[in-house]
Amino acid sequence: MSHLGFDSCPADPDVWMRPSIKADGTTYYTYVLLYTDDALVVSEHPEKVLREGIGRYFRLKEKSIGPPDIYLGGKVRKVLLENGVEAWAFGSSQYVQAAVKNVEAYLEKQQEPFRYTMPNKAETPLRTTYRAELDVSPELGSHESAYYQSLIGVLQWIVELGRVDICLEVSIMSSHLALPREGQLEQLFHVFAYLKKYHNAELVYDPTSPDIDESKFQEMDWASSEFGHIQGKEILPGNMPEPRGQGFVINAKVDADHASNTVTRRSRTGFIVYLNSAPVYWFSKKQNSVESSSFGSEFCAMKLCCEYLRGLRYKLRMMGIPVDGPAYIYGDNQSVLANTTIPDSTLKKKLQSIAYHFVREGVARSEWRTSYINTHENEADLLTKQLPNGEKRQGFVRRILHHIFATTVRFQRR
Repeated sequence: MSHLGFDSCPADPDVWMRPSIKADGTTYYTYVLLYTDDALVVSEHPEKVLREGIGRYFRLKEKSIGPPDIYLGGKVRKVLLENGVEAWAFGSSQYVQAAVKNVEAYLEKQQEPFRYTMPNKAETPLRTTYRAELDVSPELGSHESAYYQSLIGVLQWIVELGRVDICLEVSIMSSHLALPREGQLEQLFHVFAYLKKYHNAELVYDPTSPDIDESKFQEMDWASSEFGHIQGKEILPGNMPEPRGQGFVINAKVDADHASNTVTRRSRTGFIVYLNSAPVYWFSKKQNSVESSSFGSEFCAMKLCCEYLRGLRYKLRMMGIPVDGPAYIYGDNQSVLANTTIPDSTLKKKLQSIAYHFVREGVARSEWRTSYINTHENEADLLTKQLPNGEKRQGFVRRILHHIFATTVRFQRR
């Protein structure tokens, strides 16, 4: 790739970039994403890069040259949104259906007496009342334990392909890989029954700028606080390339479910990150420590979200993408937001002091700003709580995934 003028991105060695100029004089970067024997080119003239560049050194499959169709197991296509904006869409339906068929084939091969079946109806990934940590059913044997672990691997990849609606449930069941039980394996079959019914889901990378109410994210004067000397001074990478092209508005929604694990009483963190209106990252994980209050668990969740955003801003900058302005973070805990945004606020609980100072420092540097959002408008609830089937859960899922509960086509293929 170096012979073609490309440099490997320091933040991701599989991304190669080269300064380019469009016909109208606009400067940008040509990107080549390499993964084993797959190459994805982002350029004004992508086919030229493949044929006249990479094709000089490697034999390319003629039928594979063209607009992306399948990438890493997902279906890729360009769509026209209702607002007239073109966007790329990424669907996992093909992979999900193949995974469901494999599970059904496994169940059909069971010898009598039949122990497991796939439910006929599954409106949620897990039964809403089910608690994996309270399951006391018999432990699985070595063969079934290995099969349980393989199913978790398949489900984790499905989550990576965009199925945000099962992220929480897969995270919960992944906590029992070491010693799975019969009841937990039954719940994995319940997840696949849900996927069988709702396989037609698509993640759309909507480039539309989000409607951010700047009045809710006012920059405060930190001169009287411990961060007065760094206000507005975000630390930038010394070796970042010259920014080219258009930037993004980074926004995130974060939530925590306090003491959700009924055995250990550990809380759960969940957040989802958007570039403009496109969801790009989702996270659900049990916290590492026990927090005595919802304030503590929400602060730990906020810190984890901010840590990811700092890494994301670094990666975008190292890819030559402009990152102007702060990231906008929505949370639904008023006490946490007050402690992060008010310069003169003081922390009364030393247990949360690390998260407290980390988040406040980022706010002072204008890396991010925080604001309140009603819990009924916070999609991160989907990543922390096993919501029952209904308007709230379906509403959250519809905001992230297209088609999954829809009865009409929401956009056209281009």
